[in-house]
Amino acid sequence: MTLEKRWIASFIIIVIVALASLLWSHQTAAISDTFLDTTAINFADVAWLLTASCLVLLMTPGLSFFYGGMVGRKNVISTMLKSFICLGVISLLWVVVGFSLSFGESIGITIGDQTYGIIGNPLDFIFFDQVEMLPNATLGSTIPFILFALFQMKFAVITPAIITGALAERIRFISFLLFICLFTLLIYAPLCHMIWHPNGLLGSYFGVKDFAGGTVVHMSAGFAALAGVIVLGKRKNSEHIPTNIPFVLLGTGLLWFGWFGFNAGSALAANGTAAMAFATTTIASASAMITWIFFDRINGRKVSALGACIGAVVGLVVITPAAGFVSIPESIFFGFIGAIVSNKMVYWKKLKQIDDTLDVFACHGVGGIMGMILTAIFAHGEDASLLHGGWGVFSHHMIALVLVSVFTFGGAYLLFKFTNIIIPLRVTEEFEELGLDLSQHGEKF
Repeated sequence: MTLEKRWIASFIIIVIVALASLLWSHQTAAISDTFLDTTAINFADVAWLLTASCLVLLMTPGLSFFYGGMVGRKNVISTMLKSFICLGVISLLWVVVGFSLSFGESIGITIGDQTYGIIGNPLDFIFFDQVEMLPNATLGSTIPFILFALFQMKFAVITPAIITGALAERIRFISFLLFICLFTLLIYAPLCHMIWHPNGLLGSYFGVKDFAGGTVVHMSAGFAALAGVIVLGKRKNSEHIPTNIPFVLLGTGLLWFGWFGFNAGSALAANGTAAMAFATTTIASASAMITWIFFDRINGRKVSALGACIGAVVGLVVITPAAGFVSIPESIFFGFIGAIVSNKMVYWKKLKQIDDTLDVFACHGVGGIMGMILTAIFAHGEDASLLHGGWGVFSHHMIALVLVSVFTFGGAYLLFKFTNIIIPLRVTEEFEELGLDLSQHGEKF
């Protein structure tokens, strides 16, 4: 099948989905005990979650500027578009079936009388059926269910967008679109269900704590990025000369601003936990930024705007799984240790050899790993972590760390291989030399 025919086939699929959405409306009866009445709605929570959803959405354009400024001039637009396009592709996919796979009734392993979910029932909320104004008893009990679904949608959008930085300057656009759809359905949705659904296997049975997505978002994206660069291979010219540092600064600012919705919004309420998550988020990022630039200088590198920006983002990544579970002093340590470990990984020669273009695994993958480990050590609450008597919780976190790493890396590797069979992942050498802006999109920065 030629590339043009693949585009036509893709368009036909979109048309079918659009028509199906008109035909599918309340095909299943609502379960009365699943939803509360309107008196349960807390208007302060609604206002905050609406705001938080907007903030998280802003992170994806912010990420596009962050990545776009770091690539070569011939690939700025293509890199930015791959992040930005997720707003369209993943949003529609989330409505059609992604949300149902993530938060539908658990399908998984039965232990005793309890079913611990690996994936959600794809028919429960297909085309957002039953996802309306009434609060769900277990998923955001003080806000309309539609608001919970839209807030979670923004997390699903930015996760595949994070992967783009590793694959920049050499991946075919339509291949990328196919991969992110497969990744969302087969990796992100099961992981989201296992950790964030009330009956999820990792969250409910293993007791894994992930306040806002260190495991669900950053580890999954980081390991998928690692798998992608292994399958794709190195660029023909892997010299890394950032085109527009002001873009990187702008993107960092937007990410930092949006991250308040990402972390503090995950409290799902306008309460003290949200306020603490808000505070730990910004303090950890500040700590990581300063640590990164000083650590660079100690190692003989100049203090750079690029380094400051990368450090700030690493701090945001590391604190994400623990934002609502730790204190301000602990968040300083999170940023400090996370920045040092990620910095060492960024300059690790063996990692450089596989050509992760924008060091996605070193920053997001390793940052997510460090966040998960540190959360298992420091999280507050009785038997909540290693320092609070939770030896079992800590060991379960370490088991889950291995399981998530194998699942996300192995799954993404297979999906990249499958995508490559359907549509070749890499552009031709001629198009790579010309640059993806012109060769893929007919545009120039």
